Amino acid sequence: MAMFRGVHNLSLDGKGRMAIPSRYRERLHDECGGRMVLTINPDEPCLWLYPLNEWEPIEAQLTQLPRSDRFGQQLKRRLMRYASDCQLDGSGRILLPPMLREFGELEKSMVLFGVSNKFEIWSEAHWLESEAVMEQGEIDESQATEASLKLVL
Repeated sequence: MAMFRGVHNLSLDGKGRMAIPSRYRERLHDECGGRMVLTINPDEPCLWLYPLNEWEPIEAQLTQLPRSDRFGQQLKRRLMRYASDCQLDGSGRILLPPMLREFGELEKSMVLFGVSNKFEIWSEAHWLESEAVMEQGEIDESQATEASLKLVL
């Protein structure tokens, strides 16, 4: 399993491409042949970028959700509707489709950071706003699980 961590400030080029930081490229080539899946974060204005080998089990779980699970079906539709295959090019870049760039309000300046088995891609403005909220401690702790509270304590 890939473990990604760290924050990187990146730029989107005129053709809508983003360079993956060099420290991850070899691992991505080794683990998934440079093939990835880009989709939305259904809860925040950012994108999720999964190596294909990390995305496939998620996709399998989504397809197994019972039709009676309305929340699960809505989540599946949102994630799958926006899911886009992407491939590292020879320069270590991926193309961000216009619909996904629009969803994340991605322009020139972006932030990419590793979150365990995937990356999150944020517009710089949304990232700074999110960081300011965290700095002010405005996180809704009522949404915390027992496991996350143990990590914090």
